[in-house]
Order: sequence, then structure tokens, then C-alpha cells
Amino acid sequence: MRKYWLLFTQTVTIALALLFIVHTLKPELLPNAARSGVVTLYENTPLASEDKSPAMGLSAAAQKAMPTVVNIFTSTLIKNPVNPLMDDPRFKFFFGDELDTEPQTSSSLGSGVIVSPDGYILTNQHVVEAADQIEVALSDGRKAKAHVIGSDPETDLAVIKIELPGNLPAITFGHPEKAHVGDMVLAIGNPFGVGETVTMGIVSALKRDHLGINTFENFIQTDAAINPGNSGGALVDGNGNLIGINSAIYSPNGGSLGIGFAISASTAKKTMEQIIQHGSVTRGWIGAGVQELTPELAESFKLGDIKGVLVTEVVRRSPADQAGIKTGDILITIDSNAINNWSAMLETVANLPPGETVPIQLMRNGKTISLPVTIAKRPKPMAQ
Repeated sequence: MRKYWLLFTQTVTIALALLFIVHTLKPELLPNAARSGVVTLYENTPLASEDKSPAMGLSAAAQKAMPTVVNIFTSTLIKNPVNPLMDDPRFKFFFGDELDTEPQTSSSLGSGVIVSPDGYILTNQHVVEAADQIEVALSDGRKAKAHVIGSDPETDLAVIKIELPGNLPAITFGHPEKAHVGDMVLAIGNPFGVGETVTMGIVSALKRDHLGINTFENFIQTDAAINPGNSGGALVDGNGNLIGINSAIYSPNGGSLGIGFAISASTAKKTMEQIIQHGSVTRGWIGAGVQELTPELAESFKLGDIKGVLVTEVVRRSPADQAGIKTGDILITIDSNAINNWSAMLETVANLPPGETVPIQLMRNGKTISLPVTIAKRPKPMAQ
């Protein structure tokens, strides 16, 4: 009996070990992986002994990343407004129904990046916004219809999905926080609809915000040529790893002037994971508007070395209002995180889960006080 018991325990141990290995390295092979919301992502592992690995060469980097970048073609049905004269019987008697025109179709193009072997694609929200039909063309010539999983207008990101047999080539996520100004990068996309194109440049700046493009901004600036149609494409490092999603350019005429902006891959990855799991992005909100402190304001409030932001607006019945925050208060910390500017406050509050109560430290009439505030869910932005 002891012999059979040992044989049974050894078999179970080996089976559990194999299951753990498959679940860790190849979760897509498990039958319930797709139904449980598990999505396989490839992420580059940084070397422990140095900040970043040496570049593999631009040609090799391009060959690695290009199969993962797709062309996106969208079409939108535009209904023509009804001519008010068509309701007049006398007008119809003379002109008939000739002014009743057929609805027209508007087409646009963009790019996207395959982020998982089972067909999830990351792109810009403005590429697929209001599209009635979405078609994706892969670099190997295959085409497929796509449907929108979800989008986030506040970061201008969206996730779409295609269904094709076999594992699709998926991008490897890099580490944009380890990028440096001057690093060589490649922008891959479909500019002007000419087909998949690779352009070269450098990282011109990091953590660009206050541009007025999105609500939440964390852009990598590059001089790699980004043109209309590149939106949603990949910005990759010297190893072909994704560090940004090409999103916008500074240009008075629509052409590239060497100032392009890509959404950091770290921001894109967090947003994408929430969209895939929940269909949308949930962020924290307290309902307070703030203004950054100028040296003159800091002097008038006698702040000395204390830094913070000035509360200029409190939404009625919002968490800030219920906590007792007032206009004119100087907000110093939220949940022990220093708040030195508007973007720091926005990002800190957005990362807090709704329903959680956190301490807020502020200065009022020269005195430092602490108030508890319960985070609410950030309202959806109003359509523009």
C-alpha cells in the first residue's frame, strides 16, 4: 500500500510542476486561458548589471518589430442632412425626389501594434473613433475585420481585436523609463497610406506634458518622421522593443517637421490592460480644480519652502467638497505623495482606486491641516 501511495504522490507532484511551467511560460496553451481574461504579453527583461542592453542594430530592430505593426482602414457611414424643402408638397411637385441623396462613406487610415498572439491590437482612439467598419492589414498580406474592445479618450488609446488562425507576431514591450535623450529610435507605421514605412530618429525629450493634446500626457518626443497615417504605430528602441505609440505631430501643414509625440509604452500598457480586462479605464477623482503656484502666489501665501498647488475650484457634493476642502487652500500631499504641480495631482488621484479613503494635507490660513477624502470614480469626459 505504501508503494502505491508513493507512486500516486510522485505523479501528482510531477503533474503540478508541469502545469505550473505551462501556466508560467505558455498560458495560451491552457484551455481556459482565453475565458479567464488572461492575455499573453511579451515584455523585455532589463539586464541587472546595466541600465540597458546594447542595441542589436537598426536593421535587425526593424525586422523584429515590423511584422507586429499593422495598417488600419476604417469607414464611417455619413448620413446627409434632410433638406427641409423636401417636406413641402409644392417643392416635390416641381423637383420630385432628386435632392434625396444617398448616404456617403468616409474612409480614414492609421496604424496599430499587435500586442498579443491571439489578436489584440493597440492603437490610437482617434484612429477608430466612430468607425462603422474596421479592417486590419498585416505585414504578411493577410487582412481581417476588427472590432473595438474599448477605448480611453483621455489618453487617446484604444484596443481592437482580430480573429486569425495561429499565433500572430506580437511586439515586445520595452522600458521607456530607461530611455535617454539621444537614444536612437524607429517609427513604424503607414504614413499617407503608402504602406508600411520605417523612419529613424532620436529621443528628443521625455515625459512631455502640458501640451493640451490629451488629459493624461506622458509623451516621448522624437524627430523620427511621423506623418498622417502613422497614428497608432510603434516607436521602438534599438532592440526593436516598443517604447511608445505614435500619436501626434507639431505641424502647421500636416507634414513632419521633426517634432513628433509618442505615448509612453508604460502608460499605454496600463491603459491597455484595463481595457482588455474591463472594457474601459477606471480612475480616481476628488472634484477639485487646482492652479500651479507662481513665485508671487507662494510669497503672498507666505509658504516659504513649502510647495503645493492652489485649489481654485471645488465641485459641489464632490469628495473634495464632502471632505471640507475649500477654494484658496494650498494642497501639499495626497496619500503621502507630494503634489508640486497640476499634472502630479491629476496622476496621483487617478491612480487611487475609487472607494478608498486617503489623507490629504493642505495649508489654510497659515496652518497645516489633514483631512480624509474618499476617492470617487472619475466621470467620463464630455463628448466634444
